This record gives sequence, structure tokens and C-alpha cells, in this order.
Amino acid sequence: MSSVIFTDKAPLPIGPYCQARKVGNLLFLSGQIPIDIATKKLVEGGIKEQTAQVFRNISAVLEAAGAKLENIVKTTVLLADMADFGEMNGVYATFFPSAPPARSAFAVKQLPMGAMVEIECIAALE
Repeated sequence: MSSVIFTDKAPLPIGPYCQARKVGNLLFLSGQIPIDIATKKLVEGGIKEQTAQVFRNISAVLEAAGAKLENIVKTTVLLADMADFGEMNGVYATFFPSAPPARSAFAVKQLPMGAMVEIECIAALE
């Protein structure tokens, strides 16, 4: 059995998907892009600001499920330009100061709304 996780503290889905779905003790988060929930637009700035906003959005969805960043076991990072990997990685590291999750990172041709970064993740609930 699975259940849908929803919070109004993270951006609403821009397509036919949910913010997250809980299955057993696993939580599958849909990809988050750097939408500021106050403006409903991409956060201003470059890859550093966008990466930080993505993690604020991820944190809000995790919180709605009773979890936190430390529960993440796997992330997938999608970048519009692989040249942004170093700066994204620097911000990413601040959110996982110890025991970071497994990760994949890919460059893609384009992301929704012209975002520079999108991150999806899987978390293990206790």
C-alpha cells in the first residue's frame, strides 16, 4: 500500500505527479526544481541559489512525511549544463556534511521552466 505526501510548503506539481509517495518505509520524492513558493517562479540567481532552493523544497516535502535530509539514501541530480557541476556540488555538500547519500548526476538538454537544476531523491523512513 502507498500513500501520497503533500505539503503547501513546497511547490505544487506542475504536471500529473505528486510531490512524494510513501511505500512501506521508503519515500520517493519527485524531482524538485528551484521554485520559490512565495512567487511561484524560479528563484533569482545562479546555480548556487537554485541548488539551495531545491533543497529547501525537498526539506519541506520530507518534513511533511516526518523525515529530514538525513533520511535521504539516494539522489539524482539533473543539470542543464554540466559546467555547473562544481558549484552545485559545493552547495550540495553543505546539506550533507557527513554520510552523504548515494548520488547520480546527469546533464540534460533542458529542465522545466528553464531551471538550471532538478533533484529527486529516495528517503528511508524510520
